[in-house]
Amino acid sequence: MDAEDSLFLAYRLVSVFDNDENYQVCVYTPPNIVSDGLWGGEVNGRTPMKSSLTMFELQAGLILGPSLDIKALNLNHYKKMLFPYGSQDTLATVTSLGYVFFIFVTSVQMDLTMITRTGNKVWGIALVGLLTPIIAGLSCWSFLSESTKAYLGPVYTDLHIVIGTHSLTSFSVVACVLTDLKILNSELGRLALSSALVSDTLSLIIMNTGTALINDIDGEISLVGLAPFFSFVILVPLISRPAMLWVIKHTPEGRPVKEHYIFIIIGMVLGLGWLSVRLNQDFILGPFILGLSVPEGPPLGSALIKKIQLFGLSFLLPIFVTTCVMKVDLTLPFQSKPVLYVIAFILLVHAVKITGCLVVTLCCKMPFSDSLSLALILSCQGVVEVCLFNGIYDSKLLTGQTYGILMIAIMIIASIAQTSLKYLYDPSRKYTSYQQRNIMNLKATSELRMVACLHKQSHITSIIDFLDICHPTTDNPIVVDALHLIELIGRALPIFVPHRQKADPGLHNSYSDNVILAFDFYQQEKPETTVNIYTAISPPRLMHEDVCNLALDKLAAMVILPFHQRWSIDGKIESNDKNIRAINLKVLERAPCSVGILVARASLPKDSPLRLAMVFLGGNDDREALCLAKRAARDPRTNLVVYHLVAEDKAGTSNLENILDKAVLKNVRQENCELSNVIYREIPSIDGSQTTAFLRSIVGGHDYFIVGRRHEVNTPQTSGLTSWSEFPELGAIGDLLASSDCRSRASVLVVQQQESHAQMKWKF
Repeated sequence: MDAEDSLFLAYRLVSVFDNDENYQVCVYTPPNIVSDGLWGGEVNGRTPMKSSLTMFELQAGLILGPSLDIKALNLNHYKKMLFPYGSQDTLATVTSLGYVFFIFVTSVQMDLTMITRTGNKVWGIALVGLLTPIIAGLSCWSFLSESTKAYLGPVYTDLHIVIGTHSLTSFSVVACVLTDLKILNSELGRLALSSALVSDTLSLIIMNTGTALINDIDGEISLVGLAPFFSFVILVPLISRPAMLWVIKHTPEGRPVKEHYIFIIIGMVLGLGWLSVRLNQDFILGPFILGLSVPEGPPLGSALIKKIQLFGLSFLLPIFVTTCVMKVDLTLPFQSKPVLYVIAFILLVHAVKITGCLVVTLCCKMPFSDSLSLALILSCQGVVEVCLFNGIYDSKLLTGQTYGILMIAIMIIASIAQTSLKYLYDPSRKYTSYQQRNIMNLKATSELRMVACLHKQSHITSIIDFLDICHPTTDNPIVVDALHLIELIGRALPIFVPHRQKADPGLHNSYSDNVILAFDFYQQEKPETTVNIYTAISPPRLMHEDVCNLALDKLAAMVILPFHQRWSIDGKIESNDKNIRAINLKVLERAPCSVGILVARASLPKDSPLRLAMVFLGGNDDREALCLAKRAARDPRTNLVVYHLVAEDKAGTSNLENILDKAVLKNVRQENCELSNVIYREIPSIDGSQTTAFLRSIVGGHDYFIVGRRHEVNTPQTSGLTSWSEFPELGAIGDLLASSDCRSRASVLVVQQQESHAQMKWKF
């Protein structure tokens, strides 16, 4: 090798031992970090191809690019030029910071207090999944014959590393798998995360304690190494945790943490990593302990994650993983028998691990498909294992042959597990078989059970106004399960807390204090209403699962969702939350009961009569909306007007639909109406333009509208309106009433009746 193919001035081969070559190198002092350009560096040697930063920029820019056919183009010369001897250290060192930040972010998102609150099932799954494959693997390894050991050579010592590493369960890998599969906050996802947290914590304690008990000069086990290790583990949280709580205390509510605090903590990540190395521990121990000391969630935990996410996790980490895989050399002489033994032990460990998890979960009476899904999730491997194998390989504890097999095994196992999970576990299957849950099918004297969703403090008033409209009485009580939905930021474990039961000490009560106080006060005023309050902290794209699960468990007849737009007093749009809209669309698709989207514009007067209107065209949704309107009309202070828009041509409507419409309208027609506060008006409408003109003429005379969402495609009254709808989830009529063109201050409730799961696959 020529010196020109390296970053060094000169180097020479010193020794060769077990295929390891040791070189003595001559380097620049100080080293050439930056370049003086193509021509400016000829004198001092700081040319682009002899400068570390320039080489790193070239490698990081090209390493993730498309592969080229090296044999056809003979790119060995360019490969040596791009990756000269000595430059790999710079690339690996800089990009390894991505893994350090990944471990730090993972520990920030972990909540170790969950370990003390997990049940026996979680501990059983974690312990069995961790210990049984280790015991089974080491037992088989110890019984290998002497001839086999001699034939395997160095691969024999690799096998115990294979057993130990493949028995582990990484919390961060499991969290990534569940997020990719969109089942993070499902029942299975919560169980998998809790089990992975226990297993990962136990394995980390064992590994780091074992590292602290490294042999001394005489090769004997020494307890001296434990003192600095435990001092480090104890002192870092004791010092850093109060400091971070002080930062949070001095950050105004709703304001971001000052950036200089963020940069100080990032500096501490690197400093504690250096200190970990000085204590003969892995570099990532310090960042991991510091991350556990950070209070999870906003404002500090979420701010740190957002600051590190782009550069550390999205840029440096993928390059580091790529450099780890680049070390795999498939041109090595792979002997068939050692390869088969490594593969056999990998299969043995995973088979025992899956079987152990299956036995524990089946004993807990979990369905077989769910048990197998959980076992596969806990067997997944990813970036943590890639970096773990890379560190072991760099320490010369693994042969290149075994290292290559382990890297390939990670990809195969992850692909098989995730592909199988998509077929085994479908969280929406629980909605496929259930009884009809809607307002139409409720008995006259039965209670009305609803799930009311809130994202912001402004939603409290609109939900309470709607509950007043529903007119709870002693004979017809209302049970409301109020669900406060909060975005999961700065933590990995989704949280679901019932506030009427024992409070979760890991959840800051300030998240839902205002919601709890508001509904407690309302329940005292309206004893006919029972309110149960819950807090769900989960990713926005998975919040619909929390809503649907609660509605299913509580046998709710309707879910009330807030509209994603909010208007100011002058009628202008004040906020527009696209996450809320995405949640509403998914709930409409999967809800196990009827759904109402509430477009709130103004608070209702408490002492004045309510001017309520129901626009009826026909169909399931309109009949459901009318049943809700008739319930509201039981309140004598509510004046209900039912506008029945009738088309002259009814050829597009089936006879059955006409019969059902007439039946539900029968007791609100003027001549048969039992309530003096209900007025029925039949309005002729031949097309969408006439419907639009009529609705605009009445919006000023009402405080509240209740309408159905869907109508038949060829309904003359809405012809032409659908193509102009801005928000299809509101339907043609609801979208028109909610539009700013109507210049209305009336709130609108858009109702969709519950149907079978197979019929609820719409595209918006």
